[in-house]
Amino acid sequence: MAEYTLNTPLTEEDTRKLKAGDIVYLNGTIYTARDAAHKRLVELIEKNEELPFDLEGSVIYCRTNSSKTRRPNRKCRAYYIIQNGFI
Repeated sequence: MAEYTLNTPLTEEDTRKLKAGDIVYLNGTIYTARDAAHKRLVELIEKNEELPFDLEGSVIYCRTNSSKTRRPNRKCRAYYIIQNGFI
């Protein structure tokens, strides 16, 4: 298991070296979105419409409804790395 400190936007070189279990510290902008926002992004892409931000190299933290899943000391590890403008 390796540790990395990366800056957003991420590059392909940044993401290719990562392996499951690695610890990644991120500096920069991290977008937070729930399922409805992800659905909206997909719809905009499918319609070839302008997106609210550049997806290339972006990091989106996919969060759940915390009122239903709140547990003490629980760490969320669900990060979606958006590479090359694709979801």
